[in-house]
Amino acid sequence: MKQYEAVIETLDRLGGVATLGELNREVFKIKDCEWKTKTPFASIRRIVQVTKGIYKIKPGLYGLEKYRKQIEDKGILVETEKNKDSDDVRKFNHTYYQGILLIIGKYHNMQTFIPDQDKNKRFYDGKRLRELSTLDEQPHYSYPQMLKRSSTIDAIWFNERDMPHSFFEIEHSTDIQNSLLKFIDLQDFYVRMAIVADVKRRPEFEAKMRFHAFDDLRLNKRVSFLTYDALIKQYEMEVEKQSFDFIL
Repeated sequence: MKQYEAVIETLDRLGGVATLGELNREVFKIKDCEWKTKTPFASIRRIVQVTKGIYKIKPGLYGLEKYRKQIEDKGILVETEKNKDSDDVRKFNHTYYQGILLIIGKYHNMQTFIPDQDKNKRFYDGKRLRELSTLDEQPHYSYPQMLKRSSTIDAIWFNERDMPHSFFEIEHSTDIQNSLLKFIDLQDFYVRMAIVADVKRRPEFEAKMRFHAFDDLRLNKRVSFLTYDALIKQYEMEVEKQSFDFIL
C-alpha cells in the first residue's frame, strides 16, 4: 500500500475527519504500508495538503471529500468569506480550538477547565468538551469574586497546586477588548494570559493593548497573542512526542 493510500484509509477509519496529530498517531497502525523516510510526519503533512480527495477544514484538521456532506451536517465547516461570520462557523471554530487547548493541557500534565456553558459543545470527533477537560469546576484558588471573573474564560490550565497556570481567550470575531478587561481584573495572579485568534487580528490586538487602560498588561508583557496556526503546530508537536520511547 502506498503512503497516501494509508493516510486516506486512516481518515476513513476515523470517520472521514481527523486532525493531523491524530493521523500521525494512527496511520502507522496500517501494517501494509512502509514508512522508510526519516521524516514520516513531514510526509503525512505533505500528503494531506496535495492528495486529491482530502480537503482542509481548519488548520490541522482534514476531511475526506466523499464524506464532506456528512461532515458539514455535523457543523464541521470550511470557513469562507461568505460564511465566516455565521453562527455555525463561529461555534465550530470556538469549540475546535477549545478542544485543542484542553488536549495540549493534558499533555503538559495540567488540570483543565472550561465554562459551564461550553461543556456540552462537541469537538470535531463528537466528544463533548466536558469529556476532554479534567475539572467540572474551578479549584477554589481565590475569593468568590475572582472565581466568578475567571469562570467565563474559554480555557484554563491549573497546576498541581490547584492554582491557575494559563488563561486562554479564543477570539474569532468578538471584541478582543472584553477579554483584556478580564485579564486586567485577574492580573494579580502569577498566570500566563493569551488571546488565541487568526493572525489577521494581531493588529487589532496590538492596537487595543496600546489603550492606557491596559498599560499594566502591556508594560509588564502579561498577555501574548497566539495564532491559530501556532497553536495547531504546538498541538502536532505534542502528539509527535507521544510516539517517542524516551522524551528529554
